[in-house]
Amino acid sequence: MRFYKIWVSPFSLFLGLLFLSASFTPSLIPRGPITQGLLGGVVLALGYLSGRIIEALWHAAEMPVLQGRLRRLVLLAAGLSVALSVAVAFRSSFVWQSDLRIQMGVEEDASTQILTSIAIVIVVFALLFAIGLGIAASFRWIRSWLDRFIPRRRANVFGVLIVATILFVLTRDGLLDATVRLIDETFESTQKLFGDAPPAPQEARFTGSPDSLVDWAAMGQPGRDFVTSGPDAAAISAFTGRSARDPIRVYIGRANGETPEQRADLALAELLRLNAFERKILVVVSPTGTGWMDPGSADPLEYMHDGDIATVSVQYSYLQSPFALIFETETGLQQATATLAVIHDYWKTLPRETRPRLYVHGLSLGAWSSMYGTNLFRLIDDPIDGAFWAGPPFPSDFWNRVQRARKADSPWVAPDIGDGSFIRYAARGDDGSDGAAPWGDMRIMFLQYPSDPIVFYEPLSIWRRPEWMREPPGDGVSSHLSFMPIVTQFQLALDMAMATSAPAGFGHGYYAQDYIGPWVQVTAPDPWTDADTERLKAHCDNGFQKGCTNR
Repeated sequence: MRFYKIWVSPFSLFLGLLFLSASFTPSLIPRGPITQGLLGGVVLALGYLSGRIIEALWHAAEMPVLQGRLRRLVLLAAGLSVALSVAVAFRSSFVWQSDLRIQMGVEEDASTQILTSIAIVIVVFALLFAIGLGIAASFRWIRSWLDRFIPRRRANVFGVLIVATILFVLTRDGLLDATVRLIDETFESTQKLFGDAPPAPQEARFTGSPDSLVDWAAMGQPGRDFVTSGPDAAAISAFTGRSARDPIRVYIGRANGETPEQRADLALAELLRLNAFERKILVVVSPTGTGWMDPGSADPLEYMHDGDIATVSVQYSYLQSPFALIFETETGLQQATATLAVIHDYWKTLPRETRPRLYVHGLSLGAWSSMYGTNLFRLIDDPIDGAFWAGPPFPSDFWNRVQRARKADSPWVAPDIGDGSFIRYAARGDDGSDGAAPWGDMRIMFLQYPSDPIVFYEPLSIWRRPEWMREPPGDGVSSHLSFMPIVTQFQLALDMAMATSAPAGFGHGYYAQDYIGPWVQVTAPDPWTDADTERLKAHCDNGFQKGCTNR
C-alpha cells in the first residue's frame, strides 16, 4: 500500500497491531487512557519495525513471497483477524484495568475513554513513523553518496554504521548529556541551596545549627526537612508513657563536601559532636536519588526506642531516583560505601558493651546503594547488627544473589532464605516474623510488594518470561497478566515510571504501616509488645510518604 508515496507494509502493520493488542493486557500498575495511548503507540511502532526487519531478512535470503490473488486473500484474512484482536483487546482492557484498580482499593477511573487512547496511539505512532522515515531517508542519501566510491554491498554496511554512529552521538553525547544537565540543574534549584535556604534552627542538637559543623544552607531542602521534622521527646513520651530523649538526626548534603570521603568524614564529625555513639541505636541510611528521607520509616523507629537513637544520612545526588539510577549509579554506591566505612571503622573501636547497636537502611535507590556499601566480607570481623532494605531496585547485586538462593518451593516475590535466622522478607501486612528458626545475631530484612515494578522489572523480558510471571500472581497483581516478548518489556518500563502513582501498599508506595513490623523484627525494641505495634500503626496512619508526627 502507498499513501502519498509512502510505502506501508501490510505484514509489518499487522504485526504492529498485534503488539498493540497485547499492550492492552494489564501489567503491575493501572493505566489510564493517556498512558495506555503512549504505550500503545510505542509498541505499535516497535511491532512495525520488527516486521520490517523480518521482511528485510526474508528478502535477503531470497525466500518465496505470495503473489496475486492468494496474496490478497491472505492479507484480507490476516487483516480481519488482527482487527478483531485489536477490538477485543480494546474492549477487554477496561475490565482488566478495573480489576487491577479494585485489587488496589482504588475507585475505577471514569475518565478512561477508548477514543482518547486511540487518538494518542495514532499520534505517537505517526510521530515515530515519521522519525523512522527520516532515518531511512538519511541512510539512502548516505548510501547513494558512498555508491560513487565503493561497491553497493559495502555502501550498505557503511551506511548503516554511519547512521547508527550519528544517532548514538546525538542521543548519548549530545541530547542526552544536555538533558541530564538540565535535570540536575532543575533539581538542584528545587533544593533551595544557599541564598534560598530558610533560617537555621538555633538549638545545638540540630544539624545545621550555629553549633553544628554542617552548613545549613548547603544541606538542601530534603536534609533540612529531615533534621527538623519527626517526633521530639515530648511527642514520644506522650505516646509511650515513658521518659524519652530527643532523637538525633544528622544529614550531610551533597554540597557540604566535594567528595564522598569528605562528606562521610563530616558525617562522623557531626555524630561525635552530638554524642550519637552514646545512644542505644545508630542507623546509617542511604537516601533516595534526590536525597529524600522517608518519614514513614524514620519516625516509627524513634517511637519504638524512646528517642534513644541517632540516624545519619549523606546525600549523593539531586536527581529523582529513576534518573539517578541511570546516570549517577556510581555516585550513590561510592557515597554509601564511604559513609558506612568511616562510621563502622570508628564504631569498631568502641567497647562492645557500651556502643550503640548499628543498623543500615535504605529505600529504593537508597536500598541499592546501602546494600552495596554493606560489604559483608569487610564487616565479617565485627558485623553490624542488622539491615532493613525496602523496595530494592532490580539491578541490586546482593538482592539478586539472595533471590537466587531461595528455597525452590517458595515464590520469587516472597522467598524463603535458609531457615530464616539471617534473612527474611516482608510485604504488605506481613512483618517477616514467621521465620522457621529464631533470629541469629545479625538480622537482614527486605520489604517488597509483589506489584512493585522497581523491584520486579526484568531486562530480559524483552524475550523471556520473568520468573515471577511463571507463578500464581502475588498480592495486588492481576490474574489477567500475560507475557509477550517486547510488549511486556515496555509495559514494565512504563510501570517503573508510574510506580509511585499506585496507592500506599502497592507498587512503589511504601508507607509507615508496613515499615513498623519489620523494624520491630530487625531492631527488637524493649520493652515492646504486639499491642504497641498496633497502636503505633494507628498513630502513624497518615498515608503514603508521611511520617507519624508533624511539628
